[in-house]
Amino acid sequence: MSFDEELAGRVREQLAGAPGLTEKKMFGGLAFLVGGNMAVSASGQGGLLLRVDPEQTAELTAGPAASVAVMRGRPMPGWLRVGAEHVRTARELAEWVDRSVAFARTLPPKQ
Repeated sequence: MSFDEELAGRVREQLAGAPGLTEKKMFGGLAFLVGGNMAVSASGQGGLLLRVDPEQTAELTAGPAASVAVMRGRPMPGWLRVGAEHVRTARELAEWVDRSVAFARTLPPKQ
């Protein structure tokens, strides 16, 4: 499955003008990086793959919208999958994108 171009466009619009933003194809999707750190991706598995504070993983996955991302068979705290059905509105999308970008900004920039 390739990533959802429409969802990627919505993320791009949400992040328009954000300083230090770049796009890169990775993990089978289109990732949006801040300072070289991945914040959010229109995932090749559908919906969003996003990075958040690992300390908030349990809280953010308590509801139905997000689950812990599993990579190479391992759950990865701080990496979440959010289904497309949970980012249908601009408000829903903004909540997840803003959270992931805010966390990415706390990380040291990559060269």
